[in-house]
Order: sequence, then C-alpha cells, then structure tokens
Amino acid sequence: MSSLRTAKNEPTGAGMVPKKEFEGDFIPPSRKFLRLRLYIALITIDSIALLAGCCIANLVWFGNFLHPQGLRMAAAGLPLLLVVGLNTKCYSFSEISNGYKSASRIFWAVILIFSLILFISLYMRANMNLSRAVFGLGSIFALVILIASRFAFASFVHRLRGGPPVSEVVILEGASWPRRGNAFVINAEQAGLIPDVNDPDMLDRIGRTLRNADRVIVVCEEARRAQWAFVLKGISVKGEILAPEIEKLGPLGTSHFDDAQTVVVSIGRLSLHNRILKRALDLTVAMIAFLLLLIPFVIIAVAIKLDSPGSVFFRQVRIGENNRHFRVIKFRSMRTDRLDHNASRLTARDDDRVTRVGRFIRKTSIDELPQVINVLRGEMSIVGPRPHALGALAGESLYWEVDARYWHRHAVKPGITGLAQVRGFRGSTFQRSDLADRLQADLEYIESWTIWRDIAIILATFHVIAKRDAAF
Repeated sequence: MSSLRTAKNEPTGAGMVPKKEFEGDFIPPSRKFLRLRLYIALITIDSIALLAGCCIANLVWFGNFLHPQGLRMAAAGLPLLLVVGLNTKCYSFSEISNGYKSASRIFWAVILIFSLILFISLYMRANMNLSRAVFGLGSIFALVILIASRFAFASFVHRLRGGPPVSEVVILEGASWPRRGNAFVINAEQAGLIPDVNDPDMLDRIGRTLRNADRVIVVCEEARRAQWAFVLKGISVKGEILAPEIEKLGPLGTSHFDDAQTVVVSIGRLSLHNRILKRALDLTVAMIAFLLLLIPFVIIAVAIKLDSPGSVFFRQVRIGENNRHFRVIKFRSMRTDRLDHNASRLTARDDDRVTRVGRFIRKTSIDELPQVINVLRGEMSIVGPRPHALGALAGESLYWEVDARYWHRHAVKPGITGLAQVRGFRGSTFQRSDLADRLQADLEYIESWTIWRDIAIILATFHVIAKRDAAF
C-alpha cells in the first residue's frame, strides 16, 4: 500500500491559495472513469460467462459447441442479465468488491433470469424451442462460471494498483492522522478550506475541491465537527466525521476508517442505476421540450427585444449541486438598467423594474423555460430543489441565516420544478416563514427520491401551471 499523499503548498494571502495551485494540488484525482471501466468489464465478463455456460451445455449434450439450442438460451438470457442485474444491485461497487456479496447477488439474479425464461417458454407458450436438458445444464454451468468469475473479479479489484477504485479524502483541520492507506489528504489550513455556512464562496470552494471525492473523512477538533457535518450534508458525497461524540451531529450511521470508528453524516449521491435513470429522464424531457418550444422561444425573444432594449436572456449566478455556483439562464423580464443579479430586492406584484412582456412571462413562468439549456448542460435537473441567487432574502435575512439546513438541499442538482413548487410553495419570500415550507419539501424530496416521484412531479407541474392552486 502506498503512503498517504498530502497537499504540500503553503497558504498565501488570507489563508487562500493561488488558483493554479488550488486546482493542481488540493483536488483529489477522480476514480469515476476507473469504476465505469470496471462496471463495463464486469458486465462483459458476466455476459461471456452466461454464454459460455450455455455453449458448454451444447457441447456436453449435442457435441456441438455452437448448437442453436444453447445459443437461443443465451440470446434470451443476456438482455435479462443486464436488466435484472442493474435492478438487483449486481453492479454496485459495494457488491462487486466483496466476493461473497457479489457471488450471492449474481446467484439470485441468474435464478430469476432462468425462471423468467422458463415462464416465458412454458406458461406463455412462446416458441423458444428449448431443450430441457440443455436448459438445465446451461443453468448449472452458467451459475458455476458466473460465481467463480465474481470471486476472481473481487480479488482483482482488491489488488488494483493504487488501491480500490474509490476516491477517499481525509480533511485535516487542527488535527493529525497516521499516514496509512491510499487516501488523499488535504490540510484544510493550507487549502484555505473553512466550514463557514455564511460564506457561499467558501462553500463553492469546498464543493469544487471535493468534486471528485467518493468518500470524505474529516479529522478536526470537537468544536469544529458540527460545522463540518453541516457542510458535508450539502455535498453529494459520503461524508464522515472522525469523532467519539456523535450526539450533536445527527448521524445517519457509523462506519470505520483505518480501524477507527467514524460517523456518517451524509449518504452520498444516488446509485449508478438511479443516476442513469434520472439523467435519462432529464435528457428526454429537456430535448423534447427544447424542440417543441423552439418556435415559441423565437417569438418570445422577438417580443422581449421589441418591448425593451437589451439582451433576450438573463444569466444569474445561482447555488447548485454540492453548493457550487452556476449561471442559470432565463428570459429577461426586467429592464436592462434595473437588473438585479444578486436578487437583493424581492420582486413585488407591481414592480417598476419589470417590463410589459416580462410581467406576462413571469406570471406564466415562461421566463423559466430556457433552463432546459441548463438541464442539457448537466447543471440542472428537470425535478429538484429550485436554485436560488446568493443574495435571496426571506424577510430581511439570507436563506441560510433563517435555517442552516438550507445548505442540505444542495446535495442534488437543482430543478426547473420541484416538490415545493407543486405544493404551492413558490413566489417571493417576504417573511422568514415563507422559506420554511419549501425547505421542508426540498429535504423531503431528497430523502425519499424515486424516479416515479420525479415523473409524478413533472405531471403535477402542468396542473399547477393551469390551476395555480394545486397541492401535491
């Protein structure tokens, strides 16, 4: 095992480092592509193992390795292997890196696959023309080869050069840690990282620093643990605090790192399967919407230009996933010389900054439609917590000053619509209480996400636009 790698640069200025050094020395390397290659390799190995089992059955029964009987069985089983495997966690990293878990998952997946083939062939009377002998032998041989290959693959993963294909990061703040293992160590003081929930730029910096991390362990003084826990909850990474005292942290569970107990304070991103489903839904809806709205976009753009001088689009810095900043795209609804890029002033019903066209597109939410471009760029999702500007106020207080849990809503990509919006919690936040219900809905959405709920929210959004008083 190689020793821990430590960021070396000394701080400059007010605890901050030059951008070049920050980009190079304090950001851990990504292991995502390595994991993706391993997933693809395992799917390929499983497919070959299933095909080999069927072909060996051919050889034993017919004396012909490529007899059509076994090949038909393999042709029916291979698509089911991918579908069933993805839905039974056969390709989650926690499973494939453990030989026993991996073998158990694939065993039950294959039993289900062959049961489905048997059901289709016998009970649905599909003309698959399968020999029962070849089916039975193929099932046994495929199971043996798949289980053996799973143990071999798990052993290979553990012997990978450079350690397991996950990016583990240790953040040290006023504390030390024995240099063992393959974790990427960041000295918080040298990297200029401070867990300050009242500083959006600092949270953006932390989010960018940890963008490649899969697991983060913070080692700090007891007085700082709660602050780090709050920050990590707003980042889509499995975050843990090395601490014996756990009562104040609202832990989700416990884990271990280097033979010491840690507290899990955030659960990390969605599984690969769910991320693929959510991104596929985003791209499908966004591409269809973009094509259908192309001509209306042109008409609206012309109307905006004729109504007042200036650009058609308005770009504003918003807070996105992992508390990172991005520029949201909207149709301009205010006069160019009165634009409020920080949202420091709430928009009133008869706001003199809003143009005539702007009043219409804001009332009908048409001004939000160009955000499908943000979705296509991967900065937003169709469904998720609405992104807010840095200076957004609830009454006279910034959102995170009203409730520090506000940062937790950024553990997922922001959305064009969301659970809060279809429940009617939208519009300006003139009072502190206006933020409470929408924040609770956002946190509920994150904790209980399913692809079906996303679809339901999308459908409910059309009802909200039409009725303006719908609940969900």
